[in-house]
Amino acid sequence: MSVAPVENMSSLNTDLFYDILKRLDGPTLATAACTCAAFCSISKEERLWEDVCSSMWPSTNREDVKSLISSIGGFRKFYADCFPLIVNKEVTDYQWNGYLEYPEEWTEAEYYGDMDEFESISPSDFVSIVDIRYKDKIICSKVLWGIPNANGFNGWFYNCPFRIDLLTYAARDDDDDGEAFLSVANGLPPIASMETERKDGKLWQGLRDGLRLSWIVVNRKMKQAANLASWCPIGGQRHWPTDKDFVIRFGSILPARDILPCQVVECILSMKFRVICTEGEGAETTLKLTESSMQLEDMEGSHVNGRNSLLILKEALSCRRSKNYSEVLESCNLYSKVQNELKEEKMRNESRKICNIAICKTCLLGTNIALAFMTILQNQHSPNLSPHVFCA
Repeated sequence: MSVAPVENMSSLNTDLFYDILKRLDGPTLATAACTCAAFCSISKEERLWEDVCSSMWPSTNREDVKSLISSIGGFRKFYADCFPLIVNKEVTDYQWNGYLEYPEEWTEAEYYGDMDEFESISPSDFVSIVDIRYKDKIICSKVLWGIPNANGFNGWFYNCPFRIDLLTYAARDDDDDGEAFLSVANGLPPIASMETERKDGKLWQGLRDGLRLSWIVVNRKMKQAANLASWCPIGGQRHWPTDKDFVIRFGSILPARDILPCQVVECILSMKFRVICTEGEGAETTLKLTESSMQLEDMEGSHVNGRNSLLILKEALSCRRSKNYSEVLESCNLYSKVQNELKEEKMRNESRKICNIAICKTCLLGTNIALAFMTILQNQHSPNLSPHVFCA
């Protein structure tokens, strides 16, 4: 069978172009749009980007999420906002001498921020769109409308540490029971017992290598969105708080300029898995997702309160992003480096304070001993005066 030669791209049918482009993933589709005018024109079709988003983030398949994305600019804009990850290299601007101790030395204005700006932000404007994958297979998709327990600016949310527990509240809006499991069928390494796992760490390594997280925050009023996750894990803890628990940590470094004295904060997205079965117990190795949460911490590891967290999340929606994961990882490592330097500097300062106090107390003790000794010497060298008795 002979194939007719193609003289130019314009001679091909538009439906054929569309059929080609709909098979591409997001980065490839964006690249193809730059190759010719025909691809550029067709790549603007919202349906193409809806399919891309649906493949990348299955939670966007929900009708209410589709309506949300359409209201903030469409799927093409949503992908452009959420595929690149947040990068913040302003950590290098941090100066120890310019950082006030938390929280005793902060002024009220520094701690609570701009009241007028805060009043323009409503917790109900934020939507969390979360997808968790293991080895490219989706294991959990959740959507959380608003921020739980944040009703009323004068309530506990105003001053208490900011925290979102996804599984607790998102399950109320879902049809399923909110539980997610990982097993050998998902590609999880089998383990004979927890004793074996403690020695070789096979399950822990497999969990860290295969797990991926996307936590997108949308502000309906601002019509902006951003992915706050690091996609791959940046840390974690084995066997904490119990022998069968694994905590995996994702996150990003968010700007807090003019909000907090430390200028940057860490957005910590953590997941906790619990081992519920091992091969030695007569069943395949199985993990259950028991917790998925978001919280913000400053340079000293202190939790950011609800008021300042809303301001920071608002700023995060318009900060710099990158498609280069190494830049994202560099940003997180830089923050950890500066944070460790801060801790070391604080420890040195505390040591100096302790030494100064010890020196002062030693000097004071020495002075007291010297005075006491001099008093004893004076008493020993003083003449003994016998009483004179006068008789009539």
